[in-house]
Amino acid sequence: MAGAFATGAELLPAAQGYRMPAEWESHESTWLAWPHFRGDWPGKFEPIQWVYAEIVRNLARHERVDVIVNDSSWEKRARTVLEKAGALSGTLGDNVCFHRWRTDRVWTRDSGCIFLTPAAERADSEMLALHFQFNAWAKYPNYALDEKMGGLMAQAAGACVVHPFSGEHRVVLEGGSIDVNGCGTLLTTEECLLSSTQQRNPPMDRAAYEQVFADYFGAQHVIWLDSGIAGDDTHGHVDDITRFVAPNTVVTMIEQSEQSENYASLRANLGRLKNARTPGGQKLEIVEISMPRPVVFEGRQLPASYANFYIANGAVLVPVFNDPNDRIALNTLAELFPTREIVPIYCGDLIWGFGALHCMTQQQPAR
Repeated sequence: MAGAFATGAELLPAAQGYRMPAEWESHESTWLAWPHFRGDWPGKFEPIQWVYAEIVRNLARHERVDVIVNDSSWEKRARTVLEKAGALSGTLGDNVCFHRWRTDRVWTRDSGCIFLTPAAERADSEMLALHFQFNAWAKYPNYALDEKMGGLMAQAAGACVVHPFSGEHRVVLEGGSIDVNGCGTLLTTEECLLSSTQQRNPPMDRAAYEQVFADYFGAQHVIWLDSGIAGDDTHGHVDDITRFVAPNTVVTMIEQSEQSENYASLRANLGRLKNARTPGGQKLEIVEISMPRPVVFEGRQLPASYANFYIANGAVLVPVFNDPNDRIALNTLAELFPTREIVPIYCGDLIWGFGALHCMTQQQPAR
């Protein structure tokens, strides 16, 4: 069926009523991969497993957590840590499912598939899983195992795999490079998709991307922001800067210090959001959150941002950095998600891997 969806406009997902749901819509589960590659956190690997345990423990209270482990020995290690952290106690253990698949890295948002759901009137149709090509952000050589991840996730979820194409070209795209409101609008950045640096799809221009978003995500309207934040290893992922929190509302990061490397780019993004309109001609509701102070390790600024939160069924997991702005960010998100628990997760160590909570998770929507 993947081949069928790749040819013929009438067979493309959006033409058949499929769409990518917003993250706040109901989940069947959250997918993540247990950390094993020490090279992602040189000198800081040991604390990372405990950050994962805290994440799994909080997610399992609200939905199933599908944990990918390299093999039986890594599953044993993961279980030991999760049990010590109370993440498998009582009914929580029933909500944690292990899958023994080898991976290169743990950034499931980017290497995993992206699930689509059918229109309400076709609720009995199968779920689809977009398996974009993955090439490690056009930067790293070790990605052969991660490139298979989308297909394995789709198979486990009982979803039909679709390989998105632009013409004859199979599309490279990471989940962290886009954000959707679930009803036809998508956010992305020019730095990530249109730059010649870490170029994912040399044959594709703005119009080609917009056609892919319309055909495969059901997103007829695209808001192009300028660039990402300093230290971002992906060269401009949008999930570090601006996120939908409701169909017409976005949270966007701002920088108060004019001396910051992020000041000009975040102001430029804010300007674009203020000029943006919904398909119906309305302005966006824009909620501004100030960046934390720079997080620097071994002389390198890391991509620390509150925008890298993850919306689960009954909770929002929010990265915090022992910064005065932590409380402001948490309170702001609590106002935006009054029916969900706001869970701070310390990410001062995790961010040394150049990713945080949203980068490591991928939602499987409920049917």
